Amino acid sequence: MGKATGTVKSCKHHQLDIFGKGADNDEKFWQNIVRASLIERLLEKDIENYGTLKVTKKGKEFLDNPKSMKVSKDRKAGEAADGDIRGGAAKTSATDKMLFALLKDLRKEIAKKNNLPPFVIFQDPSLEDMAIQYPIKIEEMKQISGVGSGKAERFGKPFVELIKNYVEEHEIERPMDMVVKSVVNKSGIKVYIIQNIDRKKPLEDIAYAKGLEFDELLTEIESIVAAGTKIDIRYYINEVIDEDKQDEIFEYFKTAETDSYKEALDELGEDDYTEEEIRLMRIKFMSEMGN
Repeated sequence: MGKATGTVKSCKHHQLDIFGKGADNDEKFWQNIVRASLIERLLEKDIENYGTLKVTKKGKEFLDNPKSMKVSKDRKAGEAADGDIRGGAAKTSATDKMLFALLKDLRKEIAKKNNLPPFVIFQDPSLEDMAIQYPIKIEEMKQISGVGSGKAERFGKPFVELIKNYVEEHEIERPMDMVVKSVVNKSGIKVYIIQNIDRKKPLEDIAYAKGLEFDELLTEIESIVAAGTKIDIRYYINEVIDEDKQDEIFEYFKTAETDSYKEALDELGEDDYTEEEIRLMRIKFMSEMGN
């Protein structure tokens, strides 16, 4: 699609010749291609690396000897009656809207019970992926984007139970009927970041060592924390953010409706806080409260 996100730039994918080659088709088109590739086992998810996709052996063989295959297109609004999800129809849409709404209600209920903001339980992109993949086991939940082992074990059970009942009730054929493997995390950047934070190494030094801009490093840490890994960056925060500011930002996120740092910046005041301070404290909040 040609979107130079922090993660894309950290992997230097924006420098590849093929960067942006698929921009003639919209995002939903490519979501369907990815989903079909997962079903055909051309791609698989690295369950320990927060939803990262990788090419399988079968996928590499396909690249050497490609063949045509049919891929479902999303229905446009009005093509089907509301609630037409029986007989596996839901698997042809990017997100099962009804299931997504049920998952959001469940998240809100669990968040209230645990006295946490809903986004600490699971973030919206994770719920959307659940409403595409229909995980009905904890091991399958670990394949969901933004859900690591910690998050799956701590919060996953009621979600997989809800999805299992939903799948049975609506007779849905799941695109996630694939073998789940225990994959050892091979992400060099992730391991390096975690190890060096454990050693209390300055974040600037970690970013420099991996050729990352500071905001790109924050994006990597945010992804790690969102997947359920507990990371302690208090040693760094205490050096760069006043204690009073820390308390105010932490208290803000306790009652915030979303985890948006831009909304936090608007609420707390751009004259008093920086984007960097908000993001650092959000990492601390998500790690301590959610993991």
